[in-house]
Formats: sequence, structure tokens, C-alpha cells
Amino acid sequence: MKLLFISDIHGSAKYAREGINAFIKEKADFLVILGDVLYHGPRNPLPEGYDPKEVAEILNNYTNKIIGVRGNCDSEVDSMLLNYPSNMDYNIILLDNRRIFITHGHIYNDDKLPNLAPSDVLVYGHTHIPTSKRTDKGIILNPGSISYPKEGHPHTYGILEGGKFYVKTINSEIYMEFTL
Repeated sequence: MKLLFISDIHGSAKYAREGINAFIKEKADFLVILGDVLYHGPRNPLPEGYDPKEVAEILNNYTNKIIGVRGNCDSEVDSMLLNYPSNMDYNIILLDNRRIFITHGHIYNDDKLPNLAPSDVLVYGHTHIPTSKRTDKGIILNPGSISYPKEGHPHTYGILEGGKFYVKTINSEIYMEFTL
């Protein structure tokens, strides 16, 4: 199974389309959205192509292929526009005899890990910074941000397939590679 991860759309229809284009181009089985979908947040400027209603319409065309979680900028009213479940703080995907714990990152992250086995994987967004590392408490992955990258990183998404995690730019170039 091939999973594509995007995080921190923050209401940008332009980058929601980029995420869907990557999902189609990569031929992924599921699109995993790690929160902060519709609202730009009180600390962020308006992103390019800001149109939360259009973002909802774009994503709702792929409802049966989306696994989502809520971010710190997502509200209950936001989830009323989305046709896929997105009100949970975390979700768990079983893949290749591993638990893939997905969350936004404002509750569980590098500093506050959920209960993981060493072979389990935590995937989160929130920081807008791609990362991949192995710890004695599990594997930690972050695809970065599709619309608001930070610290000089490009706009990115993540791919998990065949025991490897790739962070790719919106041009599908491999930016980072990690073997689980």
C-alpha cells in the first residue's frame, strides 16, 4: 500500500490542488491529511490562493481516499465542510505489521510521544519542517508543509511505501529519503 501525506494546507486552494495532483501522479492508495486544513491560523499571513471553501470542495472529491486528523487551527465548524472524518486528534493505520500513528503534532510530537513500540511510526506535521529519525521509542516522520514551509525548506509532501519514507517537493523530486 502506498500512502501520501500532506500537512498544513491552511486554506490554500492552490496547494490543496498541488497535494491532489501529487496524489494522482504518485498513484497512492490513500491521502493522509495531518491537519490544519482550512484556516490559516492567527499567527500566519494569508497563504497564496486562500480559499477555504474551495479547499473543502477539492478534498471532498476524494473523501473515500482520505484519512485525516484535526490540527490546532482546525475547528468544529471547519470539519462540517469536510466530508471525511477529521475531528480526531490522532488516528492509527496498520501497515506492514506496524502501527502508523498519525497526528497533527501539537499534542503528540518528538517531545511528547504516544505509546509506541520501537518499530511503530509517528507521522505528524505542525512544525512545517520535514524530518525523519529513528529513536529507541519508535520512528518519527514529518512530511513538512504543502503550503507554508519553514526554515528554507521547499513545499513538500511525504510518501510511505515498501518500508521507505520519501519527502518530495511539489515537483515530485525526492528531497529526503528514510528507510524504516
